[in-house]
Amino acid sequence: MKKQDFIWILILCGITSIFVIPYTRNLYENNNAQFPYLLGFLKTSILALMGELLVSRIQNKQYFYGTGHVLKWFVWGLLGMVFVLIFKIYASGVATAQSMGLLPVIEQTGFLSSLLTAFLISLTMNLSFAPSFMILHRITDGYIAESSGKIKSLFKVKFSTVIDKIDWQRFFHVIVLKSIPFFWIPAHTITFLLPENYRVLMAAYLSIALGIILSIKKVKTKEVSS
Repeated sequence: MKKQDFIWILILCGITSIFVIPYTRNLYENNNAQFPYLLGFLKTSILALMGELLVSRIQNKQYFYGTGHVLKWFVWGLLGMVFVLIFKIYASGVATAQSMGLLPVIEQTGFLSSLLTAFLISLTMNLSFAPSFMILHRITDGYIAESSGKIKSLFKVKFSTVIDKIDWQRFFHVIVLKSIPFFWIPAHTITFLLPENYRVLMAAYLSIALGIILSIKKVKTKEVSS
């Protein structure tokens, strides 16, 4: 483990401490309630970029390998704002559907009732919203890669070029057909058991976890093939 690895860990611990220390946690909760989109942008962009850097470290032995880190940070921030709205829509939608008898519900209040509701929210969201979100994210990553992270060059990149360079077989086989049922549905079930203030935050941490898992698997696959 090198010095830069310790720095990455210290930064992540510093960010996490904000949500552990009572004073800063209260500040976060109050500001998150007043400015949900702004906080959604900040926490998702920062944590997701931390995940991107760690993935780069695992796969390429460097944290800042390649270009476009600022653009990726910005895109993640915008996606974080989308998550704020989407999480609310699906949570409210499932609750309404349950009250109308369109989805199963456990009448007694308690953990099992909350677990069922959280699972249904996660299931509906990951089967409907998640695939389109994942495709959008692949496309934005493609634009950033093709433009070498330069804003002016983004407008010169052809959509067809981005689409053609995406490994769709791996995308559907690994990202959609494996990560959604075996990682995201269970993980988001836990997420929707948390208080609303911490759901988008938890999703950002989960993106780091999945990035680590997929990167390690990719590195091992390369080692076996070589």
